Amino acid sequence: MFEPRVALASLSGEADADWARAGSDDAGAAFLGGVALDDATRAAARAMVDRDRTEFLPADPIAFVERELDALSAAPIRPGVNVRSATLGPVSDVAAACADRNAIVEINAHCRQSEMCEVGCGESLLRDTGRLRECVAAASDAGADVSVKVRAEVAGVDLGATAAAIEAAGGDAIHVDAMDSESAVDDVAAAAPSLFVVANNGVRGRESVREYLAYGADAVSLGRPSTDRRIRRRVRRAVDEWFEREESPEGEDPGDRERA
Repeated sequence: MFEPRVALASLSGEADADWARAGSDDAGAAFLGGVALDDATRAAARAMVDRDRTEFLPADPIAFVERELDALSAAPIRPGVNVRSATLGPVSDVAAACADRNAIVEINAHCRQSEMCEVGCGESLLRDTGRLRECVAAASDAGADVSVKVRAEVAGVDLGATAAAIEAAGGDAIHVDAMDSESAVDDVAAAAPSLFVVANNGVRGRESVREYLAYGADAVSLGRPSTDRRIRRRVRRAVDEWFEREESPEGEDPGDRERA
């Protein structure tokens, strides 16, 4: 899905084309957004801004996505766009824009802000697998590669079952905010073996990278530290070491050679 196996995770109101370009030396993908697409989610985003959260609220969200993706057309990084919509039409529209630009569309089933959950988006999708499947299918039918950003430790939610539903609906990837349950990555990878699994939360260097990849993640992502060049480089180095070791016939750890 992308190389190197490091992604930059969306930061509301901050993750734009300039942000993605700044991290492109150390990452293979960058998820812009999140972007509220329809009337319900835009009203929710405005309410969140009123209490001092940052959000993208362009006049035309689809045109905004297209401009941001076009700004990255020559950048050495694969873009994605994290989106929220209570209706399926805008999901199809943004997915078509992504498909035309080899970008990933990422359905946000992660945001836990009450305003988004009340309109049926974000984390609430984890409790409504039918609607989540519809969102994934709408994006997939438009021709885009589809990721879903999810969160662990949500009461009553079996992330393994959620991953299987995403896979069945035509999803390509699952982006797991593991919270304090790193082993949730193992559950997801086992339940949906065809999904590309991106692990998120607490990724800072070799120890966290190796833990997630050992649990079956295909890649890791950086949230707030995505703007810290030192951490990006440290994570990229750890990811490269892991996959170089896997490809080595002797299973030698390149990091051991560096320390010798």
